[in-house]
Amino acid sequence: MTLRVFIRRPAAEDYLGLLSLHRRSRDFYAPWIAPLLTEADCMGYINRCQREDVEGSLIFCATTQKIVGVANLSQIFYGPFQNAYLGYYADVDFAGKGLMTEGIGLVIDHAFNRLRLHRVEANIQTGNTASINLVKRLNFTKEGFSEKYLKVNGKWRDHERWALTVENWDKSK
Repeated sequence: MTLRVFIRRPAAEDYLGLLSLHRRSRDFYAPWIAPLLTEADCMGYINRCQREDVEGSLIFCATTQKIVGVANLSQIFYGPFQNAYLGYYADVDFAGKGLMTEGIGLVIDHAFNRLRLHRVEANIQTGNTASINLVKRLNFTKEGFSEKYLKVNGKWRDHERWALTVENWDKSK
């Protein structure tokens, strides 16, 4: 199968592409994420992706080389937990084309096969049906509900907790 996307870690030269993506997609994201709307915000994100407990990935269209989305594995824990939290968002111009599903699949494959994690957890705001449908396509299981779980855009938001273990990822291929 030929993939339509590829992933790589963000680098300093990506800040303009990220800034453009965030500014163009600002209305599309509301209220799901707080977009990075300044050069400093984008560089701060790129710098955070260099830490050991964060694996940021830019998802690129294989034919156009444009950023179609962003995926982050954060709070990476090793030892007996071997877990990370997954967050992601798409460029409005590429939404609904299945490219994010492919890209998140590559990120999950990286998490399980390169980072040797056992579990990836995604906490998704209730009502974000596109994001919930994405994790369902990748064989995540709904584990619960977290009231006022995370502060986004100045408001505490309820989230559904979805998770995938390496055993279920192998079955989903």
